[in-house]
Amino acid sequence: MKFNSLIPELTVSNIIVTKSFYIDILQFKIEYERPEDKFIFLSFEENQIMFEQDNGSWNTADLKYPFGRGVNFEMTVSDVESLYQRVLDFGIKLFRDLTVNHYRNGENDIVQKEFLIQDPDGYLLRFTD
Repeated sequence: MKFNSLIPELTVSNIIVTKSFYIDILQFKIEYERPEDKFIFLSFEENQIMFEQDNGSWNTADLKYPFGRGVNFEMTVSDVESLYQRVLDFGIKLFRDLTVNHYRNGENDIVQKEFLIQDPDGYLLRFTD
């Protein structure tokens, strides 16, 4: 397994709930985990993310829902429409519906389909094509 050069590690309130959400609903896969540390490393296609249940040692302030205020995690996936439908089928509340957005990149535009949801701790996830 190749590690990405940037891998977010997010503190969560309940590792079991987080694991179920990412694996059962979003279909991430387990790369490895350390149950004794309440830690899990997950991937989905080229996206990698780590989670650890709050142990107080990495917190820079009190964690209050929604976690991750001011940040969204953009993840490119090969079939954003299928993932979107899966999220809908599980009854997950959308933060932003599937839409096509244009983002200026210098003189060019980046055009992408995207939707946003929040995970159980409120982290904002943006899935794009």
